[in-house]
Amino acid sequence: MSLQAVIPFVKASACGNDFLLIEFSQAERALAFSDIAKFTQRICDRHDGVGADGVEWMRPHAQADVEIQLINADGSEAEISGNGTRCVAAYLYSERGAEKISIQTGAGLKTCVLTGQSQSEYEYEFEIEMGSAAVEAELTVKLGASEARGIPVSMGNPHYVVFVKEFPENWQDEAAEIQRSSEFKHGVNVEMVIIDGKHDVKTRFFERGVGETKSSGTGSCASAVAAMATGRAQSPVRVHAEGGTQTVRKEGNSVFLRGTARLVCRGEFFVS
Repeated sequence: MSLQAVIPFVKASACGNDFLLIEFSQAERALAFSDIAKFTQRICDRHDGVGADGVEWMRPHAQADVEIQLINADGSEAEISGNGTRCVAAYLYSERGAEKISIQTGAGLKTCVLTGQSQSEYEYEFEIEMGSAAVEAELTVKLGASEARGIPVSMGNPHYVVFVKEFPENWQDEAAEIQRSSEFKHGVNVEMVIIDGKHDVKTRFFERGVGETKSSGTGSCASAVAAMATGRAQSPVRVHAEGGTQTVRKEGNSVFLRGTARLVCRGEFFVS
């Protein structure tokens, strides 16, 4: 087999939301390419690539431990992923041993603090200060003959939180239709949320550039903050999803997200 280059990667997962972590300098030297969107699509393919919800491209930064650029599996760029940021923090902790890690994201500087480590050498728990949330008034979105009512929330990226009594059988189709609405000029991440007590919610996620995901960091924050803002829940809020549980709390105007991240494997992606 004739190889043009190999690109090293680390795969990590935060509650089933999986990412590939790649040092941009190593990929740049290997390929001398500029279209990281097209390459991200290729390596994230779950049949012909490694498979992931997206790639966190890592670069040096003068005022932070690292700067990251998130490219989704479809090649689109996103401002931030709470889970992806936590995966990067887990990787940096495993490499450097620092328990407080600063990460420059597309939504600003985020600080990750190690709060625990499992018996597994490669699974860690971090709390991230996510900044403030912007919660808007309820917005009605037309969906053909029906409509959806939800709460727009910005966590540095756009969300639309729909409270339901139970998850509709075709909730993915409804979420995809919401995403296509002209109400959202920059696209939107959709959360379907069931209130399960004053400190617990159950959530399903449908994200820009990916579709259904087992978990979402910023989506967990948006779900919890919308529930708190509408009097449905109180801080702290445990957000239960198919991939696991994350905890969201508010301190003043600041939102904090806590959850685990696991390093899955290291590898090399062959470029022929």
